[in-house]
Amino acid sequence: MSEYIDNQTRRKEALKRVLRQLHEGRSIDEVKGEFAALLQDVGAMDIATIEQELIEEGMPAEEIKHLCDVHVAVFRESLEAQEKPDTVPGHPVYTFLAENGAAKRVLDALEETLKRLQETPDAEHLEQARAHLQELGEYEKHYLREENILFPYLEKHGFSGPSAVMWAIHDDVRGGWKSLDALLSAGPGDDHAAFASRVAETFEPLATAIREMFYKEEKILYPTALEKLSGEEWWQVRTQSPAMGYCYVTPGDQWPPRDTALEAALSITQGTTEPTTSAAGLLHLDTGTLAPQEVNMLLTHLPIDITYVDKNDTVRFFSQTRERIFARSPAIIGRQVQKCHPPASIDKVQHILDDFRAGNRQEAEFWIQMEDRLIHIRYFAMRDAHGEYQGTLEVTQDVTHIRALKGERRLLDER
Repeated sequence: MSEYIDNQTRRKEALKRVLRQLHEGRSIDEVKGEFAALLQDVGAMDIATIEQELIEEGMPAEEIKHLCDVHVAVFRESLEAQEKPDTVPGHPVYTFLAENGAAKRVLDALEETLKRLQETPDAEHLEQARAHLQELGEYEKHYLREENILFPYLEKHGFSGPSAVMWAIHDDVRGGWKSLDALLSAGPGDDHAAFASRVAETFEPLATAIREMFYKEEKILYPTALEKLSGEEWWQVRTQSPAMGYCYVTPGDQWPPRDTALEAALSITQGTTEPTTSAAGLLHLDTGTLAPQEVNMLLTHLPIDITYVDKNDTVRFFSQTRERIFARSPAIIGRQVQKCHPPASIDKVQHILDDFRAGNRQEAEFWIQMEDRLIHIRYFAMRDAHGEYQGTLEVTQDVTHIRALKGERRLLDER
């Protein structure tokens, strides 16, 4: 056994050396020629593990993101030999893969329409292209479920690096969507040739990133997740997914199989997430007394979204209001708040938390435009009676209607 562990450790270090050489500038062909035997049986878990360890050893996740396609290229032959993840309709991986198949067809249709638009930039082709791009935008739900549900469960098994890298690529794709949408919204104008060139320059890297992500998910992300997550955890992924939404497909119902130990265990735990009343029955607060059910009802009816992060930067609670502004799922409970934000935002989040902890500020305020909505976001330092930092409260509100108010209304609007 000790010899096997020693051999596995040496093999892993050799694989990390391969990736380090790629980062130092050696070509794929050079590395593949030198390490041909080592690269023959590299699997999804190997890639996920060595990327995770490289990040833990100090390699920036952003650097791994930039060379992610290179990593896949050097291991592609071995990855191609892997079988496709085998699941049944209803299992989250089956649904993820089905969405990818549908998204590929949408992407292909958009590509064909853009080619026709570049050749004949008329109103009809422009409208078709915008329609296909809007349909492709539905794929955002796929990314949201990964970021807010699947990635947190992977992190609980020690895999935070690969998910951070993939989230950063998701954000690149989102940026590409926005750029292409802005270009199509502006239209060709008088210079058709310049418009056609800009369309190609914008779409080609976007399409490549999306297609490469299809491959990385099928060959690396999902096989790794299937190996790491338990049946109960996959059930949690499944039950939390409808709140984020699906794109293009409707999940099946063949998983979990009937009459299995997993189904029996899950049938016991379902329906136990409602607040329970303690033996005393009521919570005695500073300005009143409420039952736990009433606290939950009060929080879910607030016209704002709130999230509580404790003094250790751990997400402890969020309000599940009727129309959340930003996606949240129960999977983030217990997650470090830094991992709940896109990689590009982590420095800003950390700066706010450090200022709160040091007492340099009490709140931070932002507002952003989301299509036709103005979203107001505030962070508040929470302190106890002695002034000691106890955590952060995030408050998010759609203030579009408030911003538009004029004059006064002193009487009830009878409707």
